[in-house]
Amino acid sequence: MEDRSRLTPERTAFYNKIDKQNMAPLWTVLGDLVTPEPASKCEAAIWHFDEIRTAMLEAGGLITAKEAERRVLILENPGLRGESKITTSLYAGVQLVLPGEIAPAHRHTQSALRFVLEGSGAHTAVGGEKTIMQYGDFVITPQMAWHDHGNETDAPMFWLDGLDIPLVSILDASFAEVLGEDAQAITRKSGQSYAEFGHNLMPVDSVRSGHVSPIFNYPYEQSRETLEAMKRGDDPDPCHGWKLRYSNPLDGGHAMPTIGTFIQLLPKIGTLPYRSTDATVFTCVEGNGKSRIGETLVEWGPKDIFVVPSWKPVVHEPAQESILFSYSDRPVQEKLGLWRELRGNS
Repeated sequence: MEDRSRLTPERTAFYNKIDKQNMAPLWTVLGDLVTPEPASKCEAAIWHFDEIRTAMLEAGGLITAKEAERRVLILENPGLRGESKITTSLYAGVQLVLPGEIAPAHRHTQSALRFVLEGSGAHTAVGGEKTIMQYGDFVITPQMAWHDHGNETDAPMFWLDGLDIPLVSILDASFAEVLGEDAQAITRKSGQSYAEFGHNLMPVDSVRSGHVSPIFNYPYEQSRETLEAMKRGDDPDPCHGWKLRYSNPLDGGHAMPTIGTFIQLLPKIGTLPYRSTDATVFTCVEGNGKSRIGETLVEWGPKDIFVVPSWKPVVHEPAQESILFSYSDRPVQEKLGLWRELRGNS
């Protein structure tokens, strides 16, 4: 990095000259480009569901799901305002579908996850199959898969949307299409994907690609039972408690190619400090407590959403046994050989 006190008139003239030729000296910015450790503008932050819910219902009185195409409030990281980002690489929003509404069918190159925050019985349809959504379910919408949502119940339905929009934008690879119909044709029975692939079995001649999991709804009931089985069989991990990674049954990898998804049961004793390079979005499914993220303290309860920036140490301090769902860009970092963690007080 150039010492500004040694900036001579000759250097200044040179910099001005090459600037007109769309060039710049690396040595003046190298320290900002190649940092000793992550230096993200992403900040630790929390969004409380009661406030989100109030704002969403107000939005529901102002615009329909069909008119909006997707009635969603974006959760903007306070360090990244105006960029539609919750971390530097990922997007988060909360979607509302009111009774009787349909969010019309479309598709896009961005991968999406849904995590149900409130309601039971509404549906999402993906690739010709409809699934009924329950609290705590994790639902996948793969890249370029037609998807629409509908609510035939008498109560509003809310879920967390997580997408890799910033990643796709960096690569200039965004494509999107509107079907032109409110709902796609249903060609498969509800629950067929989970029946075929969700029980350590799969059709013998399956030719599905391993790019994304063929299971598009991971029921919370099953995840909850597995966490309890882990608790009965093993001591908690000091940094995570009992933590599961949602996996693709075709290859054992992450369920989504660009977004890693996780669910964990925190013991009441809490966790040791932990940091990793994948900035992570958390939502509380059960319980309540607080998390110390660097110098920031956030207090969370059911359905609240908070974010831990890259390489910021986090300590979870639940007031009781609690369950957290989370997602991050870990699959991308692992593929590129960039992912790193630091456990405990080392």
